[in-house]
Amino acid sequence: MENHVGKKRVVIIGGGVAGSLVAKSLQFTTHVTLIDSKEYFEITWASLRSRVEPSFAERSVINHQDYLTHGNIITSSAVDITETEVITEDGHKIGFDYLVIATGHADEVPKNRTERLNQFKEDNERIKSARSILIVGGGPTGVELAAEIAVDFPNKKVTIVHKGPRLLDFVGTKAADKTLKWLESKNVEVKLEQTIDVNELACEHKTYRTSNGETVEADCYFQCLGKPLASAWLEETMLKYDLDDEGRIKVDEKLRVTGRRNIFAIGDITDVPEIKQGFAAQQHAEVVVKNLKVMIDGGRDCSQCRMENYKPQMPMAIVSLGRRDAVAQLPLLTVIGRVPGFIKSGDLFVGRTRRQMGLDPRIKHD
Repeated sequence: MENHVGKKRVVIIGGGVAGSLVAKSLQFTTHVTLIDSKEYFEITWASLRSRVEPSFAERSVINHQDYLTHGNIITSSAVDITETEVITEDGHKIGFDYLVIATGHADEVPKNRTERLNQFKEDNERIKSARSILIVGGGPTGVELAAEIAVDFPNKKVTIVHKGPRLLDFVGTKAADKTLKWLESKNVEVKLEQTIDVNELACEHKTYRTSNGETVEADCYFQCLGKPLASAWLEETMLKYDLDDEGRIKVDEKLRVTGRRNIFAIGDITDVPEIKQGFAAQQHAEVVVKNLKVMIDGGRDCSQCRMENYKPQMPMAIVSLGRRDAVAQLPLLTVIGRVPGFIKSGDLFVGRTRRQMGLDPRIKHD
């Protein structure tokens, strides 16, 4: 560990797509402390491929210590914030000059990398041993998982049950319609405007009833529903009045918590008006890194600093459909097939993200 004497202390809460990139980018110029409830960073949009091909996760699940070689890592959850410190669940009190909150969505995942890789292997065994599979939720996660299974295991019967009138509610109708046709061409059955009581989901059940009274036969199931924001803990802190009605942190154009000089928030947890996606979170991180460097170089009184404004991303998205196809909603065009698939579906941006984190894009970790 290098000598941190005299360096500004930057604490990042959350080691996901955005927080890990901030930590990696600032580790040589500031005293970085990363607080995360798990020991690894995961390229989350690769997790669905990892269920049909567990070895894919070897490159997409990365221990924090592999990229954060000059920072402190505290494996715990933050429970409180003061003007000068972050307090963690295990009793650490970490002082900061600058704070970045990047806790994203709440997701129950194992603490260490080995256990996470084993989860993917277990899911893969469930898929391989099943003749029929139920997917609850037709958002991007449910659609991508259904597509991965349909392409790699074409003999499996896959059913999506989705409460909305169309798939992929967050994109336009053209993209949703094209996606539905593609799934149906792969023999995926889609039941729209229906729900299944998640309390009745159980591995020992083989028959499920939808809200419309229809039955679905399935040997196994996957819940692909939206996860809650990981912001409930902030309601007991000094930032409780900086949350909107949905639990998102209110930020200004510099991505600072509104009214706060030295506290930033990035990623899905912010109230930035845009589709919440990984590439947008990475853009948040890059803007905050630039602004922190400007503030640190400018000293404590940084009212004249030329900080960068964040511009919300235009409404566009690429949803992979198996290994070769994808549907892309662009500002003026909706495309499905091999062209958008060439952009995303082959490697799912894993190699590019690893390079961004300063890692070899090909190496699998121990």
